[in-house]
Amino acid sequence: MCGIFGVHAPGRMVAHLSYLGLYALQHRGQESAGMAVSDREGVTVVKEMGLVSNVFDDRALTSLPGHMAIGQTRYSTTGSSSWRNAQPIYRGVGDLEFALGHNGNLVNTTALVEDAGMLPGTVASDSDLVGELLASELMGGSARAADPLMSALESVLPRLEGAFCLAIMDRDRIVGVRDPHGFRPLCLGRLDDGGWVIASENPGLDVVGATFVREIDPGEMIVIDDDGVHSSRPFDTPDPKLCVFEFVYFARPDTNLYGQNVHQARVRMGEALAAKAPVDADLVMGVPESGIPAAEGFAKATGIPFGHGLVKNRYIGRTFIAPNQALRALGVRMKLNPLKENIAGKRVVVVDDSIVRGTTTKSMVSMLREAGATEIHLRISSPPYRWPCFYGMDTGTRSELLAANLTVDEIRAYTGADSLAYLPLDRLVDSIGAHGAGFCDACLTGEYPVEIPETLAKFVLEDEDARGPSGDDPSGLATSVLGNDAGALVFGSGDP
Repeated sequence: MCGIFGVHAPGRMVAHLSYLGLYALQHRGQESAGMAVSDREGVTVVKEMGLVSNVFDDRALTSLPGHMAIGQTRYSTTGSSSWRNAQPIYRGVGDLEFALGHNGNLVNTTALVEDAGMLPGTVASDSDLVGELLASELMGGSARAADPLMSALESVLPRLEGAFCLAIMDRDRIVGVRDPHGFRPLCLGRLDDGGWVIASENPGLDVVGATFVREIDPGEMIVIDDDGVHSSRPFDTPDPKLCVFEFVYFARPDTNLYGQNVHQARVRMGEALAAKAPVDADLVMGVPESGIPAAEGFAKATGIPFGHGLVKNRYIGRTFIAPNQALRALGVRMKLNPLKENIAGKRVVVVDDSIVRGTTTKSMVSMLREAGATEIHLRISSPPYRWPCFYGMDTGTRSELLAANLTVDEIRAYTGADSLAYLPLDRLVDSIGAHGAGFCDACLTGEYPVEIPETLAKFVLEDEDARGPSGDDPSGLATSVLGNDAGALVFGSGDP
């Protein structure tokens, strides 16, 4: 997850444009927000915990003049949810300075720290680590190069493994980088007065009036300066593997990825689900918000009336991306409330995008029963979620994933539904419509495009004092990540 944004627009109020761009990307991360602005004389960074609207107001934005800016809204994976890990991060080395925002998750953090000879606690997140590696290069051989920052990037980028979309800025230019697998999205847009914008998703372009130009390719690095946009390929063998859950859940419905509109893809998922697992019912409803397009498709394909059965509190964030399980559980009833008048006495098809831990689903089924539904048939527009993600989603260990430990019928019994069916992977990919495109489906299949080392964990970069007694993570959730038995790989926390 995480949303990154960058704008190079001399003569424009770039801080205000960045605010709008980050606001459009708020769904990608809700823990912290920040931006860095350059006025050619220096780089100023403002960041804080909370939502974009909590961190910035007009007074703060007006105090940030400049000709370009980058911003980030964070969802934590490697590195705890704290102000220290809010982004963009900043480094100053002599007369050089830069800021960096990151979307994704590196999987070789331990090896990078050891290779660099860093002490425990020196860096607290994989993003912070990238900044430290670049700073180290700027203090070493790269400092003598004609272009020190680009020389540092050429040295550091090939050493990074995992998922990374980066927005990097010095005083005069913005650099956008996408890892060779393109796990996370990044696109390029142009303002009508000639300025340039990068954003994790194209709604970040739309909101500032930029025209979508193209997606930045996997393995591509672009540099935006006063002379325009320059592209290079610092990685040897790009192998596109966009996260399939960008289509299922993460991306906004008005986003386009691989040339396909996310909303329409989700509608097609619902249609495919109806063909795979039809059922007699009186009402088809979607779980707000990402389940609604698939519910529309299911209703269209079956002829069962589509309606609304749940009201979402729009002032609470996604419970799925709350930073710990306790908050997710408490957030369910705050987030959703049944429309009793629409549900009572009816057989209801409930369409959702996924079941991960099952907390929301179990509580939701219980609420619908209490509201008077006579039958509840769950239809999920993706396959069973059985494996943790290490490329930018905080989905916990395998022992926390419902489908990793239970059969489909056992999941049905656990949730209290009358029936349960999932969309098979081949039909999911067909529904997306990007034929021939590459996807990462490791969370569904256990086939990881980048090897996962045994030392990977959310708090792997923190020292023992930060991790609590006996070296445990603060949540006390130390457990097996990739397996359920004592012989499986053991990591230091309950989150990847």
